[in-house]
Amino acid sequence: MGIFDRFRRRSSTGPASSGLTRLPRSHGPSGLRARLEGAMAKRRLRGWNPPLENINALVASGGPRLLARSRELVVTNGYAANACEAFAANLVGDGIKPSSLIGDADLRDRVQQLWLAWTDEADADGLTDFYGLQAMVAREMFVAGECFVRLRPRRAEDGLLVPLQLQLLQSEMLPFEKTETAANGNRIRCGIEFDAIGRRVAYHFRRRHPGDSTDQGAVIPETVSVPAADVLHIYRPIDAGQIRGLPHIAPAMVRLFLLDQYDDAELDRKKTAAMFAGFITKTAPEEPMMGEAEADLDGAAIASLEPGTMQVLLPGEDVKFSSPADVGGGYEAFQYRTLLAVSASLGLPYHLVTGDVRQAYYSSLRAELVELRRRIGQLQHGVIAHQLCRPIWARWLETAQLAGRLDLPDPAAARMVQWIPPRWDWVDPLKDIQAQVLAMEAGITSRRKVVEATGYDIEEVDRENAADAARATGLGLRYRTSPGETRGARATPATRAEPGNGAGNDTDDGAAATDPATEQE
Repeated sequence: MGIFDRFRRRSSTGPASSGLTRLPRSHGPSGLRARLEGAMAKRRLRGWNPPLENINALVASGGPRLLARSRELVVTNGYAANACEAFAANLVGDGIKPSSLIGDADLRDRVQQLWLAWTDEADADGLTDFYGLQAMVAREMFVAGECFVRLRPRRAEDGLLVPLQLQLLQSEMLPFEKTETAANGNRIRCGIEFDAIGRRVAYHFRRRHPGDSTDQGAVIPETVSVPAADVLHIYRPIDAGQIRGLPHIAPAMVRLFLLDQYDDAELDRKKTAAMFAGFITKTAPEEPMMGEAEADLDGAAIASLEPGTMQVLLPGEDVKFSSPADVGGGYEAFQYRTLLAVSASLGLPYHLVTGDVRQAYYSSLRAELVELRRRIGQLQHGVIAHQLCRPIWARWLETAQLAGRLDLPDPAAARMVQWIPPRWDWVDPLKDIQAQVLAMEAGITSRRKVVEATGYDIEEVDRENAADAARATGLGLRYRTSPGETRGARATPATRAEPGNGAGNDTDDGAAATDPATEQE
């Protein structure tokens, strides 16, 4: 008898004879779901029955109110305003800048110089430059979750270097409630028109902002259709198939609003309590006290105190000084935990939201910044560079060539560009620079990547170094580390031979006094 026969035999005698407990069978997927804690419908979770809705349905129904509340919070709440500025500063900083990958050095320089000159004319409103528009887009992503950029071609007589400008449109300009079928059979969903295969073909913008009461004019059609080729929709897609953005501040809105109300009530309570210095009780209310004013309509009188006053009380009179209740020892801990939850909801470090660095240490700050930079890096490359910078660069090159500003033999190759985000400032820059130099010496990384990590173009840095070296040589200057000179992470100061030593031995004594070249450290 084999082992399998014995197993069959033990199974046939039932669980009682074998000492095993038979588990209940789960019939189909429903039996499996019943054992998942999140899918249970017992007492604790009986009231938790969220509807199974797509994110587009949620945005269409609650988008306008969510947008109005988020804008009010950023304007009136200090923590929300500070978090918005921190988000924009870390996302774009002073600008995500292009570094053209054109092989021809002369053509590449002309493209970079023309782009730099055009950035000052990029704003259709004339209020900022191209990198300032990036910061405005970042703020709109925090507040509204999305921003629209309309590419506006200009006439030659407008006097622009490249006849192209950018116009920013807020989320309110595209109505959430406009969901219908167009006359051509296309579907319009939340103001965006899609063709039969799901491509965006047009945006139906309002002609005026719905909340701007100062823009009064003639009666015109409410919306206008703008081709999708002239509109950039900048937003972070959270779910597959999402067509409109959600405010970045959305997960923290309720906590921020309630915390603001709590702080305001606590402040008003302390203010009211501080107005009463004391309370006087008398057996004969008709007899006035020293310094007592006349009673008001309610029969209450106020007595003032002056420095050095010695008040004699009559029999039966008493003075009780006000001792308002303090906020308590748990106020600080409650505020800290609440703001910590707000910071986690926003995906920002606690000290960036609150400005409180009392409990911050070098290791904790560095750990927070490393995680923040991973998240910000996703938005920089996946949203700002891909949705905003890349199509603007392509349209700008095309417009510059049509206007005769550039002669591009291969327009497709000219589109190759690398977008360099702003540099990250570390807590201890000395250690990080030494680590970068050691990495270059070991061949782990390249000098190009190290320079680009600082937010600069390596070719521009090399040209500046060459110009500085030529200028220093022409003036007879020599620095401790000359531009372009290769030195290690633990470099020592340069030494020169004293005149008259013959063999040219290196020494530091008297070098600055006897050498005609001036050494500056």
